[in-house]
Amino acid sequence: MKAVIQRVSRATVSVDGNIIGKTDTGFLILLGVEKADDEVEARVLALKIASLRVFCDENDKMNLSLQDIGGGVLVISNFTLCADCRKGRRPSFDNAARPDTALPLYEYFCKCMREAGVSSVEQGEFGADMKVDLINDGPVTLIIDSKELSR
Repeated sequence: MKAVIQRVSRATVSVDGNIIGKTDTGFLILLGVEKADDEVEARVLALKIASLRVFCDENDKMNLSLQDIGGGVLVISNFTLCADCRKGRRPSFDNAARPDTALPLYEYFCKCMREAGVSSVEQGEFGADMKVDLINDGPVTLIIDSKELSR
């Protein structure tokens, strides 16, 4: 799994002009599920993200986690994170998991975030044409590949 994590002061996702998910202070997470991913990787990734210390403490040091501040997350499925751009000009999405595999892992990742103590876990609509609006705080943007965590 690949995740792009953005620290936000606000984020929303809309489908057909209707807001279907939102968060205030917390993370916007773009999540790409690859063919070889499984529940173990989803859980490890969720626990890692929930405990990342990238929120400022009283001394203005990035020392607090999402759990510490009671922040929420907005998780958006994004198969394009799995793109292979090494050859040609058109990305290959062969590494992306098929929807019948990706959707359950996306849902499981969100469940793991809840189990990790994240106060609010909102979601986009899997497979939909979504419009995401956010205010990136910092900006703080991190990229995590679950395969790197397994090493």
